[in-house]
Formats: sequence, C-alpha cells, structure tokens
Amino acid sequence: MRIGILQTDAVLARFQPDHGDYPGMFMALFDAVGEGASLAYQVIDAQIGAYPPPNQCDGYVITGSRHSVYDELPWIAELAAFVQSALDAGKPVVGICFGHQLMAHFFGGRTAKAAGWAVGVHASELLVNEPWLSPPADRFSLLSSHQDQVTDLPPGARLIATNDFCPVAGFACGDQVLTFQGHPEFRKAYSRDLMNMRRERLGEDVWRTGMASLGAQTHERLVGRWILNFCALKA
Repeated sequence: MRIGILQTDAVLARFQPDHGDYPGMFMALFDAVGEGASLAYQVIDAQIGAYPPPNQCDGYVITGSRHSVYDELPWIAELAAFVQSALDAGKPVVGICFGHQLMAHFFGGRTAKAAGWAVGVHASELLVNEPWLSPPADRFSLLSSHQDQVTDLPPGARLIATNDFCPVAGFACGDQVLTFQGHPEFRKAYSRDLMNMRRERLGEDVWRTGMASLGAQTHERLVGRWILNFCALKA
C-alpha cells in the first residue's frame, strides 16, 4: 500500500534534530503498527503544490499545520482541489488536525476558532462501531495542539468521536474520508516542547493543565491501526 503524505507544514528547525519532521512521524507510526504490511510512502509538499496524478497513491493523509484552513493562502485552496481529485479517483483521504478541519471546511462544513487552546492529552468517546475500528475501543486518547476546530460537519458525514472541549473530534464520510482532530503521530516529548515554546501564548492555566496531562496514557498506535485499516478498504 502506497500512502501519500500531504505535508501542510514543517516542524520548526530547532525541534527537528530531536523529533524529526511530520512525514517521518507518520511513517514511524504506520511502520510500527503495519503488522508486516508492505508500506511505501510519497511525501507531497502542499505549500509547493507539485501534485502527482491522484491514482499514484492508494490513499492520502493530510498533516497538521500552524495555518488555519480559512486563511486566504492559495496553496490551501489548491490542496482542497487535489483532495477532490483524489476522492473522484476513489482514493481514501485521512485528515489529521488541519487536515480534519480542511475536510470539513472545503466540503460543506465549517471550521472556526475555539474558545481557547487544546493542548496535551485529550480523551474522546468513540461513537461508532465499524469493521475497520479494529481492535475495538469505547474511548481513546491522543495528544492535541489546536485552537481551531470543526463546528459543522459536511453533508453526508457521520460523527465518529467527541469530547467535551472538541465536540467534533473525528468524522467519516462513507468509506473514503476519515478524520481526527488529535495527533496520532505526535509523541509526548514533542508535545512538551511545543507547549513550553507557546507557554506565554497559552497562558499559565492552559500550559499547566496540558503539561500535567502528559502523564495520561495515549492510544496513538490504536488510531494508527484504524487509519491503515481504513485505507486498506480501497487498496
């Protein structure tokens, strides 16, 4: 299975020696949970916009970004257009954080700024029971780092995950679109560095709560397995 990673941002240069870049985070996650599957990757820089033919990959994953999907940046609209071409070609698309928001905002839903920041570990309730949700779970926890969130689902979408801070924590459309607001590719050390960098911006209460949450268990491998299961539906 060949996975196209639609990279919408880069890890800050000072963090890359310790944490790598976003495509590498996803590759490490999928390789860890692939259970012997033959996986190949193609990294596509969405900010440059040199897109391959949509049939070149078996599925696509949209990464997180410091940008907002409603920013008036030409590359964001071009990314949405490529995603539409991939969907038209029958390819599955998985959106994470910014990617989750883009799949709502450009396909009939809405993304807006939330009341504050979500950082650290956030637990979500899983609302559906699908064959690709294997191993099954009632709840899962992921690292989060976002201020925007989806407020309205696109037409035809079904809510699959929710939590108190982020009611739309994940959604799916048929067997082609799967999204999560949380970051299965993140590790706690990277989340800690991000929070420390943004401490003043976050405010002491949010920073302190986020840092304390890092002691909680996370389920990135579980969600990574779900993503691969979903992509395999069309492979």
